[in-house]
Amino acid sequence: MKRICVIGGSRYFGKVLVQRLQATGHRVTVINRGSTPPPTGIEHLVADRDDEAALIAALGSRSFDVVVDQVCYTPVQAAIAARAFSGRTRRYVMTSTIEVYDPATAVLPAVPPGTSVPEETVDPATWLVRMDLPWHDAAYLQAHYAEGKRQAEAVLAQHHGFAFAAVRSAHVLGGGAAEFTGRLRHYTERITHGTEITVHAEALPTVFVHYEELAELLRWAATLTDATGPVNACSDGPLDVYGLGAVIAVQAGREAAYRSVAAGEPASPFSFDRHYAMSNARAKGLGFSFSRTTDWLPGVVAEALATAAAPTS
Repeated sequence: MKRICVIGGSRYFGKVLVQRLQATGHRVTVINRGSTPPPTGIEHLVADRDDEAALIAALGSRSFDVVVDQVCYTPVQAAIAARAFSGRTRRYVMTSTIEVYDPATAVLPAVPPGTSVPEETVDPATWLVRMDLPWHDAAYLQAHYAEGKRQAEAVLAQHHGFAFAAVRSAHVLGGGAAEFTGRLRHYTERITHGTEITVHAEALPTVFVHYEELAELLRWAATLTDATGPVNACSDGPLDVYGLGAVIAVQAGREAAYRSVAAGEPASPFSFDRHYAMSNARAKGLGFSFSRTTDWLPGVVAEALATAAAPTS
């Protein structure tokens, strides 16, 4: 049994993670701002993670074997966490994102199309941190989401006060109404209603992960491995936007209608004119087994269609 602190963990795959940690016998503490209480039997600390004094006060004299940070988006947040948890934990796991590899958001080593992007493409141990950027500005953060994640990883990797791992998640799908991003709904609604979908004519493949599989990998990273550094989390089998649309069309019993745009122009979610589909070889080598995207995607699409068709109260 381990003592585990989860920062966030009140919705989607974070909620599933908390439930699985509890179900496997770990003592879990959840820190959030209080809007959503955790399940019965989970210790709940109410604090704003951006308020360092309040966070430290809420922690009191507690210490943990592992901290899992679900809601770290900037180097400022990472630095607060590093100071608050120094001497309180041996291991820190941060949920990161495939977006750190997006070549449109940073100068990165070139990876040829068709080659799955490995973790060393973005090394948090050497990545430059810029605390002076306007990370507290919501509009700036939204426009620089990928760089915020890269620099947050860098702060924690370079802290050296605890062992650090960054789980870089692929695009997460599944969960029906719980899937709050709306990206899959964008496709199910348009295909169901026969509305055109804007995509790149030569869209490149990306990678996905089921929300329950991501929760399980985070549990593994927190409790079943001592591996440090970045770890990519994606199901087997890259898929482009046309392949995704084809699965939805079969489930919906409708044809998908597309409107093509050139590279560089705005398009629908999951339509990419640049290559950064991740490799999951490192996680496999460390002992984690992934599903295949094509095995679970039809069920996820059926779930999304059923959620959309359900009457609202």
